[in-house]
Amino acid sequence: MSSGRLLQFSDVHFGVEHRRACAAALDYAHATPNDLILITGDVTQKGLPDEFAAAGDWIRAMPEPRFVIVGNHDVPYYSLTARLFAPWKAFEAATGHPAHDGEFVSDNLMVRGVTTARGWQARLNWSKGVIDLDQTRRAATALRQAPIGALRILACHHPLIEMIGAPMTGDVKRGDAAAEIFAEAGVDLIMTGHTHIPFALPIDLSDRCSYAVGCGTLSHRERGAAPSFNQLDWDAHQVTVTAMAWTGSAFEPSQTWRLPRRQDTLDIATAPDPATPGRKEQAAV
Repeated sequence: MSSGRLLQFSDVHFGVEHRRACAAALDYAHATPNDLILITGDVTQKGLPDEFAAAGDWIRAMPEPRFVIVGNHDVPYYSLTARLFAPWKAFEAATGHPAHDGEFVSDNLMVRGVTTARGWQARLNWSKGVIDLDQTRRAATALRQAPIGALRILACHHPLIEMIGAPMTGDVKRGDAAAEIFAEAGVDLIMTGHTHIPFALPIDLSDRCSYAVGCGTLSHRERGAAPSFNQLDWDAHQVTVTAMAWTGSAFEPSQTWRLPRRQDTLDIATAPDPATPGRKEQAAV
């Protein structure tokens, strides 16, 4: 059965980054064996060239493999033209990762990215989230076909459902509908940033074995919590999420959540994958 470790960083906001915490996070990543570095958006503060340059340097200094998705702050803040016609060009050039439909697959892990940020939208607060249900269905279809037993992760910047007690909202248009599609597809985790505080809780849909996991910030834009990142350790039965918080000199565990894994994706006879007809029959042969 699959097991592994993933490190999640988010909302580094280069331009207002916490430099000592960023340097210590980089050291931690290199000192801690892991299967993937996941960065869930807002790598810059205002999408400025020097911020993207610093973010790109930091990301490339992380161990491989890496997976990076875009956040609402990764839009050129001062250029309406870029916002309208090429909102993610600078992000893609700096990070080397696509803004849309990115994917990472290994024997024990699959991550699919969905963009919830927008260069502009038809409401006053452009920082809020929007999710496209066609992109959602493509991602769900892809994740259904993850290797048997692999941890299935959907990565986006905004939490798809609102977190009670969070210091801010994602207010994602069509977020509830997307969360239900992912839960029914057997996605284990929906991993996000944006709120700047860590959390892990079951999504109250389907079999309640899909979980929302939020990450803290490595910037000075703290919202009542110290800079932090998440370490995920998993085996066939459980995902353990540990929020690693900055003490002023190092990162130490601050909160831990233990999330039971659904079992019907761990065996070829029961894994839900309608894209592979006859799977149960093949397993029985």
